[in-house]
Amino acid sequence: MIFKFTVLLAISSFAFVNAGVIHPAPVVAVGKLEEYDPHPQYTYGYDVKDALSGDSKTAVEARDGHIVRGQYSLNDADGYRRIVDYTADPVNGFNAVVRREPLVAAIPAAPVAVAHHAPVAVAHHAPVAVAPAVPVVKTAAPVIASPAFVKTTFASPLISYAY
Repeated sequence: MIFKFTVLLAISSFAFVNAGVIHPAPVVAVGKLEEYDPHPQYTYGYDVKDALSGDSKTAVEARDGHIVRGQYSLNDADGYRRIVDYTADPVNGFNAVVRREPLVAAIPAAPVAVAHHAPVAVAHHAPVAVAPAVPVVKTAAPVIASPAFVKTTFASPLISYAY
């Protein structure tokens, strides 16, 4: 018990003596300082073409100082390829131009041979009476609201699920 009392007295007297005095923490350098590059430069890019999943995307970017230029593209689910060209700089900020191109190019039609025939005489007939148009009424297809009647199947190359 005397030992505890002595330690408590020593700590309290140390705190009383040093009250109001702020000791700054020592400055210790840990590791080395990182270098600052006033004119950073880099170029990178990648290209993914996965035949199994159909995933196809690309990206390229280059930086020269505070100006960044790049482009990326990817296949959207609606059959188009989205291509984004962008630039970024301290004056104009980030600017992007987006364009879309169809994944399947239009197949040009084969040339059609046109045969030239002699003129044909056209006979004129008496006018024909036409019945009045009947209005067409479109109705919506019935919608099944209960999910108990819907069967959903999900299949992947490794796992198949049916709900």
